[in-house]
Amino acid sequence: MATHRDANSPAMPYVDPAPFPSDIPKVDEVGTTSAPLKSASFFIGEHCKEVNEDFMLCKNESRDPKHCLQEGRRVTRCAQDLIRKLSEHCGKQWEDHWQCLEKHNQEFYMCRKPERTLNQCVFEKLKLAKNIPGSPEGQPQVHEKKNPIWSGVQR
Repeated sequence: MATHRDANSPAMPYVDPAPFPSDIPKVDEVGTTSAPLKSASFFIGEHCKEVNEDFMLCKNESRDPKHCLQEGRRVTRCAQDLIRKLSEHCGKQWEDHWQCLEKHNQEFYMCRKPERTLNQCVFEKLKLAKNIPGSPEGQPQVHEKKNPIWSGVQR
């Protein structure tokens, strides 16, 4: 838990002085840092598609943050579930990929080799495929290409 800090000691962690509302049930955090989340992001999107869509529809209904707490907790639990499954079934491949992302400024293109290994494991063990939204139909996804070349020009 973070603690309160002021402008004179910015190195100290921050704690919001307002107490957590008692009428809101607590849900644990996903429990991972940015590189593992980025590595798992497309699989989380696929695995949690329905609860994510429910959450977004709820958010469109009302701007009140309390309105969608139940749907938000479902999204968090779904992401936690997939992270557990990734650790259990493809732990080594997942760690290799997110460690590569960590070392290369979280750039996917720098980590295609461990990404392919992770994608294969996740597909075989969890039946989830990585599909990048908005990719051209009828063409292989960028992570499936053996030697992807990017010229910087959109065609």
